[in-house]
Amino acid sequence: MQMNRKVLQTLKNGIFFMALSSLLSLCGCSKGPSSQQAGPPPTPEVAFVTVETQKIELTTELPGRTAPFRIAEIRPQISGLILRRMFTEGSDVDAGQMLYQTDPAPFEAALDNAKAALSRSEANLNASRLRAERYKDLLADKAVSQQNYDDAVATLTQVEADIQYWKAAVKAAQINLGYTGITSPISGRIGKSNVTDGAIITAYQPMALATIQQLNPIYVDVPQSTTDLLHLKRRLKDGRLKKNGTDQNKVNLILEDGTPYPIEGTLQFTDITVDPTTGSVILRVVFPNPENLILPGMFVQAVIREGENDQAILVPQQGVSRDPKGNPIAMIVDAEGKVGVRMLTLDRAIKDKWLVSAGLAPGDKVIVEGVQKVRPGAVVKAVPFVETQTDLKPPSAGPNAPPQKPNKGGV
Repeated sequence: MQMNRKVLQTLKNGIFFMALSSLLSLCGCSKGPSSQQAGPPPTPEVAFVTVETQKIELTTELPGRTAPFRIAEIRPQISGLILRRMFTEGSDVDAGQMLYQTDPAPFEAALDNAKAALSRSEANLNASRLRAERYKDLLADKAVSQQNYDDAVATLTQVEADIQYWKAAVKAAQINLGYTGITSPISGRIGKSNVTDGAIITAYQPMALATIQQLNPIYVDVPQSTTDLLHLKRRLKDGRLKKNGTDQNKVNLILEDGTPYPIEGTLQFTDITVDPTTGSVILRVVFPNPENLILPGMFVQAVIREGENDQAILVPQQGVSRDPKGNPIAMIVDAEGKVGVRMLTLDRAIKDKWLVSAGLAPGDKVIVEGVQKVRPGAVVKAVPFVETQTDLKPPSAGPNAPPQKPNKGGV
């Protein structure tokens, strides 16, 4: 029995030593290259672009709204009854074209009455003139009194005044008779009619009978902030911008659907009154509109030419970042291969680049790739930036194909 206990104890000790040996062997196998001391990190590689000056034309894209070149609200100048409308709604009308015909009968009667009164006064004129002349001769011979002569002269003067009055009345009646035919004062496109045949109208009523708008040419009113206007004038004065001759006043247009308008417009004038609610002035541009493609009230984008910059510096947008205060900065590589920081002054974005007005000089190497891997003062390996060509196909696999690099991310 005691011998059995010794054998059992020996077996237990053997199992313990076997388990301990297995554990030590596993710990030894876990040691590998990671336990060795790491070497110095490789020099980070960055891509740069070299700053160069170039000549560009600066433009400003501003929202605008179209307005008719001329507009006429048709209102009656006499009161009366509309007999008939003489145009088609939505059609083009010419200046002087008849639009409405009102009842002319009351005005014809007024004209006849004025003509009759004029004839009566003209008939009395000759008799009154002869009476005054006779009384003048008789007064010299003391045959009539001074009072009789004065009365004859007064009667002649009154008859002459009546003639002038009725002549004016005849002219006014003729004018009012002419107003019975309501005509178009301008050429353009007429809208809907607000009255129908048989409607009663009054002279100079608030409601217009119809509205005519001239669409060719057409105006585009563009608001520009006074701040931008002052900056533009300052750049022109300092010589940073140059006017582009006769093309300076040419304006392009982008329609509401994003398509460019095929005909250039001309900047007509800049208003001198500042809108106190928006702090902007109105730029008025005139565009030819032969096909009436542009309609009044449309919202458009006007591309206005500011001038030419002969020493413009453009930097890819990925090469410009912001400091904690939000100021634009750029990382550059100096002659010693070290990273430096430049504070920038940006003018505007032109497509995928920034127009830099201060902070960079020709020849500077601006880092556009690998900015996240470097810090100011670090030594880097700088290579020229090459745009990725996505349309190139990868080399095909074959006997003569170059060996493929192993995938470091694999197992």
